[in-house]
Amino acid sequence: MKQNLLFDLLPTIIVFFIVSIFWVIFGVSNSEIIYLLIGLILGHIFLDLDHIIYWFYRKPNTEESRIIKNTFEKKDFKSFFKLIKAARTSHDNLIFHHYFFQVSINLISFFIFISSSNTFCLSFLLSINLHLLTDEIRDYLSNPKFLQNWLFAREEKQLSIESLKNYLIIFNILFFIFLFLLVKSKT
Repeated sequence: MKQNLLFDLLPTIIVFFIVSIFWVIFGVSNSEIIYLLIGLILGHIFLDLDHIIYWFYRKPNTEESRIIKNTFEKKDFKSFFKLIKAARTSHDNLIFHHYFFQVSINLISFFIFISSSNTFCLSFLLSINLHLLTDEIRDYLSNPKFLQNWLFAREEKQLSIESLKNYLIIFNILFFIFLFLLVKSKT
């Protein structure tokens, strides 16, 4: 569990250290680095709300939903988080894990990154984008068809598997632009 959690958080940890190093060099206050950390952690967790919405509201009568509700009521959060990670490969029709959400959050991110310097907001949005990209890259490398299914769920037309690579390149470029703007926001 600890190893899976570390692997899942590794991109967020790397971003935290990259931004922190630049900010320390440029004398940014420790409170801004704490806001950075909080925003990155909460942004990372935000996308996992998809699975909770799925269990509690979209499919509340399934056996899987009853199990998760039971672990939540017992306050067995370790099992709860294990179930969220295990559900990642079986839930392919989620609200936030969808191309429309990704396009929307990137448009919102663009406007916020060019108009604000609020560390918490910028790091929160960056982390949402990073978590979604990490999921997409992991699935593209292991099973592009599964990525295609969940990224374009509820859509009659989908990008071809060959076009997914270009899709990921575009959103990776946007992510690195946002990362640069986050670093630059305090220097």
